[in-house]
Amino acid sequence: MPSQADYPKIYSCEFFPPKTDEAGERLRAVRQTLAELGPRFFSVTYGAGGSTQARTLGTVLEIQRDSGIDAAPHLSCVGSTREHIRETLDTYRKHAIRHLVALRGDLPSGMHDIGEFRYANELVAFIREETGDHFFIEVAAYPEIHPQARSASDDLLHFKRKVEAGADSAITQYFYNADAYFRFVDECADMGLDIPVVPGIMPITNHAQLARFSDACGAEIPRWIRKRLEAYGDDRESIRAFGLDVVTSLCERLLAGGAPGLHFYTMNQSEPTLSLWQRLGLPTPGA
Repeated sequence: MPSQADYPKIYSCEFFPPKTDEAGERLRAVRQTLAELGPRFFSVTYGAGGSTQARTLGTVLEIQRDSGIDAAPHLSCVGSTREHIRETLDTYRKHAIRHLVALRGDLPSGMHDIGEFRYANELVAFIREETGDHFFIEVAAYPEIHPQARSASDDLLHFKRKVEAGADSAITQYFYNADAYFRFVDECADMGLDIPVVPGIMPITNHAQLARFSDACGAEIPRWIRKRLEAYGDDRESIRAFGLDVVTSLCERLLAGGAPGLHFYTMNQSEPTLSLWQRLGLPTPGA
């Protein structure tokens, strides 16, 4: 069985669909800048309960038309039906989309009907039943354990079910503790799971925003990082410089330890990802 170091290195970036025309123009500029780095693909998120589905598709089609880079829409199943997911898959196939990020997702605020899918492995299995091998399917992984998991072992079993249902690759929730990632992939190997698990990388540029995201998704900000960020207060330049050092070191350790690439959560900004890419010396077209 291959180790994580045996897989080809894949570098990719994630965007969220713009909500306004002005935000769309900004995202086009960001995409153009990051496309010059030659990432393997761009992924585009999908709001709670599929609330940004139309904008997700529009952004994906624009990426494919303008940059020629593979674009992977996120597809969440919670609160949805089989018929709706079937229609969405048919739409994606009609537009020659062959790459998906399949997720359980979160219920929109105020919605209580979980729908016909309870877990992401059920979505992966349904995609395979409906479309065979048409799609390359990414799934989520949680090195620091999903915040709603009953235990670490239960979380691993959920991941195993997604792999066995037909996932091709995984992208992790962001983290700042490399040991959590290495333990997770070791445990996956012990279970015989043989897909690449690509670390998700969140640049550090805004302390309040990062703390809010981390509280919501269960990603731990190590105490020494949190205290340094608190000490910088509103000094954004120092926060960015410190964050670049911290995340660069994290990425270097991950790659040296055999991680099969990196997936950058761009937050629709180019500069943080561009700085990390250049600091790490990652490959670019023609270099």
